[in-house]
Amino acid sequence: MSVSGFTSRWCPLLLMAAFIISTSTLARSARADTPTTRPAPAYVPDPAGFSGGSTEPLFTPNANLTGWPTGTGDPIKGTWKPYAGDKPTVEEVAKVATKGLYSINLVWMLVCGFMVMFMQAGFALLETGLCRAKNAAHTMWMNFMVYALGITGFFFCGYALMCGGANGTAIGGPGMLGGIPGNADMCSVGSAVTVGSVTDSGWGLFGKTGFCLTGKSYDGMSVAWFLFMMVFMDTTATIPTGALAERWSSKSFFYFSLAIGAFIYPIYGCWIWGGGWLSQLGYRSGLAHGVVDFAGSSVVHLQGGALAFITCLLLGPRIGKYDANGKPRPILGHHMPMVMLGTFILAFGWFGFNAGSSLAGTDGRIGVAATNTMLASAAGALTSCVYMWMRFGKPDPSMCCNGMLAALVAITACSGYVAPWAAFLIGGISGVLGAWSVFFIENIGIDDPVGAISVHGVNGAWGMLALGLFADGTYGAGKNAVGFTEYLGVAGKGVTGLFYGDSKQFFAQAIGVATCVAWNVAVGGLVFFIIGKTVGNRVPADVEIAGLDLPEVGAPGYPEFIEHLSPEQISASEVMAARAELAGRRR
Repeated sequence: MSVSGFTSRWCPLLLMAAFIISTSTLARSARADTPTTRPAPAYVPDPAGFSGGSTEPLFTPNANLTGWPTGTGDPIKGTWKPYAGDKPTVEEVAKVATKGLYSINLVWMLVCGFMVMFMQAGFALLETGLCRAKNAAHTMWMNFMVYALGITGFFFCGYALMCGGANGTAIGGPGMLGGIPGNADMCSVGSAVTVGSVTDSGWGLFGKTGFCLTGKSYDGMSVAWFLFMMVFMDTTATIPTGALAERWSSKSFFYFSLAIGAFIYPIYGCWIWGGGWLSQLGYRSGLAHGVVDFAGSSVVHLQGGALAFITCLLLGPRIGKYDANGKPRPILGHHMPMVMLGTFILAFGWFGFNAGSSLAGTDGRIGVAATNTMLASAAGALTSCVYMWMRFGKPDPSMCCNGMLAALVAITACSGYVAPWAAFLIGGISGVLGAWSVFFIENIGIDDPVGAISVHGVNGAWGMLALGLFADGTYGAGKNAVGFTEYLGVAGKGVTGLFYGDSKQFFAQAIGVATCVAWNVAVGGLVFFIIGKTVGNRVPADVEIAGLDLPEVGAPGYPEFIEHLSPEQISASEVMAARAELAGRRR
């Protein structure tokens, strides 16, 4: 076997082995007795049940029913009661009641996480249907494998970087899950600030606890939080698979997806959801509540859209997308029913995405978040349909789908903070904005087969800014350690936008948008460039013309319905013409 053949065959496995060994070493170095940046409270993780106190678990597991307070029972009769004596003590009643609240929150978060995981099927159908039949198996394979690759990167180090320092700042971990007190080791810079009785460790950059879910993160609530955060990350990792479809090499996809889950996504995620510096802009700098993102317009969607933008720019358009004068040509997808079914699956999963981001089934605001999600999606589908009908004389089904998804992306940031009328308006604007931006991006020479940059990038940014405009102050009191008792002189007032008297929130949101784009374009672009120089990002011209199914994954998507060509069947003249076209586009 030649050296090049050996490298091509075994390099991925060797790199994976090195990755596992290195991250396992990190996990061992981050064991439970690692000193924290901010002195952590005495804490023992509870893998079997719940953890929520600074000195002891909320519940003492027992042999009768794991996770409940100590009780008594008759194993012969099969009866059990959650208290020791004839009547429960006040402490036992409190523990049982608290157990019920945390149990509801845990189940709610897990079920919503399962719904978000099922959105992967929606993305697979949507993206595959918008591509040509000769690339169906390859596109579907990427949507399948990105799930495994994203989990791997996030498990080994992504979760630790994103959530491992949640209690290392004054913001703290999610109280509805008991606070996750073990995640308290934040890498920070700058001087400490005291808020109430809590002193932070400076501006948070990234967490340092939870590699491979070991040590303090081997805890019932922490592991569940990992699952929920992981499925959100996987949405971000999926977005580039559509934008780069029909010319992205399998090896480049493999490495880039690992990088997204391992560190590209988690670092920015930490800055907003892990107690990091963007969320601290409120209590440390007086910039309203800091950057706020209820369910991920920026953390999930804008990150994915920015990555799609820079990678599309670096990879270049598909062969035949632009004529000699640079005018875009339409390249139609092969299966519109698949596209529309995928959109419905995504719309269903989005209820878990948005309402589930409360992390609490006991939070009455989940009904508002869910209803706002539905209203925005309907408005987006409607306005995009009318826009296309008026502009081209026909209601384009694919644009109706993208209009609905664009609205869902935009309402994600603000679903918990705005009134229903505002949700409908935000979604309606998104439908037009999504359709218009597809043509704009196409006309500036960026080829995005599925409109991912428009749907996730443009509307992710719009959703963040919309929160800064329309948040009405009825929810989010104490968010990011700001306004626990009152805000803007009003008791119980929460996150408030420009139209309701707080211009600082809008500016905070704008900072979050700019930071998200800058981070992902710079770091994601650099990683993609390095991968391109090592294993190559784009398939050869003859492979792209023939279709990626056979050359890249070895399996045709439709063996009985279309003729799949091999690269060898593509004539030399076609290949030369394709290469000349691509060279001209680069100039």
